[in-house]
Amino acid sequence: MGPLRFLDVLAFRLYNRLRLAPRDTAWIDRTVDQFRARYPADLTRVPQIVVSSPNSDEARAFLARLTPDVVIARCKVMLTPAIFQLPRVGTFVLHPGICPEYRNAHGCFWALANRDVGRVGMTLLRADAGVDTGPVYLQAGSGFDESRESHTMIQYRVVLDNLETVGAILRALCRGEHVPPLDTSGRRSAVWGQPQLTAYLRWKRTARQEVQPRDAHGVAALP
Repeated sequence: MGPLRFLDVLAFRLYNRLRLAPRDTAWIDRTVDQFRARYPADLTRVPQIVVSSPNSDEARAFLARLTPDVVIARCKVMLTPAIFQLPRVGTFVLHPGICPEYRNAHGCFWALANRDVGRVGMTLLRADAGVDTGPVYLQAGSGFDESRESHTMIQYRVVLDNLETVGAILRALCRGEHVPPLDTSGRRSAVWGQPQLTAYLRWKRTARQEVQPRDAHGVAALP
């Protein structure tokens, strides 16, 4: 990315840690508590393993022993075929971004920074050997207020607000029902990287000038 963009990324990380992270952390804690109350479960009964890498031999043996129908990958590590091909139905990713336009990291951030607000959302896709290139089963958005909320809040919200639909699709696939993937052929495909401070400040300045919350389709909610 070159030295200037690299410094831009480092500047954002420092800004994020000092200015954004405390509020984001408090919001995440409140949201997790709400979901625990909504979906009570005894997690101590769920088999667990702690490994240095999800691609390790220990992880593969653990999954093979459980013989799962489906796996949801909530990690930032590229999984090897030996891992993502183990489940009967497949390994699925809840990507905070619309694919193929916003693949890799921080898809919501870059859609906002690019003023591509109609593509601020999440993608449910089945993992393959590429970077967010597998078959897409859902693309959905959520209401958000970009003038007040951070990109972290928005990218979590677009996933959390669509969990019921995600669950219905995964259950249907596990039952063997025909759920056709979405046709994404012919659409622009791009891989994005880490947020940059200049892009963040430009986004926020534009968002505050508009001062209009967006609905689940990225449309401004007018009074």
